[in-house]
Amino acid sequence: MEEQAPRTKAYLVKAINGLFEPAKPTIISILCKKDLFIILVRHNCNIIQTVIETFKTYLQGKGNCTAEQLEMVADAAVLKRVRKRQYLTQEGDVAKNHAFVTKGCLRTYSVDEKGVEHILNFAIENYWIGDRESILTGQPSIYNIDAIEDSEVALISREKFDHLCSEVPAFNNMINSILQKSFLLAQDRIHTFISLSAEDKYLRFLEKFPHLNMRVPQSMIASYLGITAETLSRVRKQIVRR
Repeated sequence: MEEQAPRTKAYLVKAINGLFEPAKPTIISILCKKDLFIILVRHNCNIIQTVIETFKTYLQGKGNCTAEQLEMVADAAVLKRVRKRQYLTQEGDVAKNHAFVTKGCLRTYSVDEKGVEHILNFAIENYWIGDRESILTGQPSIYNIDAIEDSEVALISREKFDHLCSEVPAFNNMINSILQKSFLLAQDRIHTFISLSAEDKYLRFLEKFPHLNMRVPQSMIASYLGITAETLSRVRKQIVRR
């Protein structure tokens, strides 16, 4: 005879929904037999399929992967939804995954001893994000990665990532191209940081990342530029007056 445990069942429903938030699954049934709970869940497969197809479309545009190779890369990915302000990686954790953003916006940042945030980068759709240093060395990360918007990412572990690089030449070429562009971007940012005024830094940001200006809070843009929010506000007002 099945025993009903209404309060416990209600708690489980709430817990399961929290795991899949904001895409809550359909909980078909919860059966209780002594200390064993049998939970039947039907999740929204359309969301998962959308993430996979977005990832595949990106890969097709970046290299000459065969259909078999595309499936190999897609199968290596674990899909994750990250709610706004939720951490993907937290300072002190050892980063284990490379993350490809299929929806939303995330940021990488550190917090100094005074509690001031220093943003290293942003990642929106079709961008990769992750602490590569921590992934490669196995050392705890000094960065936090969290979501600025409700986001969806495809995660690939270091082991599977390295396997794909060795087995899928087009994937390896794509990653090498991304690393080269990242190096050039980092070099340009260092030059901007040490040689340009606050206004020129902001204008350069608008030129290179026009898509971010309306999606990212101005306080975070200021942090990325290495200036205060007050300074950025003054710069924006000066630009508007012209």
